[in-house]
Amino acid sequence: MHRYRLYIAGLIIFTLFAACKKDDDKKTTNTTTTFGVFKVQDDKKTVVMNGEITSSSFDNFKKLIAQYPDITQINIKECGGSNDDNTNLKLSHYVYGRGINIHLMDNGMIASGGVDFFIAGVKRTKGKNTRIGVHSWGGEDDSGKTVTATDFPVGHKHHLPYISYYKSVGFTQKEAEDFYYFTINAAPFNSIHWMTEAEITKYKLVR
Repeated sequence: MHRYRLYIAGLIIFTLFAACKKDDDKKTTNTTTTFGVFKVQDDKKTVVMNGEITSSSFDNFKKLIAQYPDITQINIKECGGSNDDNTNLKLSHYVYGRGINIHLMDNGMIASGGVDFFIAGVKRTKGKNTRIGVHSWGGEDDSGKTVTATDFPVGHKHHLPYISYYKSVGFTQKEAEDFYYFTINAAPFNSIHWMTEAEITKYKLVR
């Protein structure tokens, strides 16, 4: 009887140990791969991006990099823009500073702030049947009146943040100005211009 009790106790301990080991294994393998609009692929070097850039996107991407520091490539399915331009520029600077390449996938689409993010790629490529959309920016002045980029003359201070950004990710002064003024004149802020292949080449969006 005493020997039987020892056997049962040993079986219980073994069962508990096995259960704990299973839980530990789950903790080890159940690593987060999705960070907002970013999803890490199996190679741990590639990220697929799908969705609009928001105020949390920069923090999400920094968390991603902390867990996967070897990321070298972002593949975009779709990014129709940003609802937070400041976050978008911070994120774009960060991506460029890490030397990450960006690819617009087959049948992919980028527009507005999504184009600014795409430009952060040290190397920029695109697949087949892609769409790249640009337009003017718009907002309200201090009096609440709606204003757009084209309300201000060439060289105005309101244009400089965007031109400076393009320069910071590898454009020359002329390339930055040419592309920026092209975008704000291509379509009003409440519309979109889908760039032609000739325009994409002219403004060096792919390189």
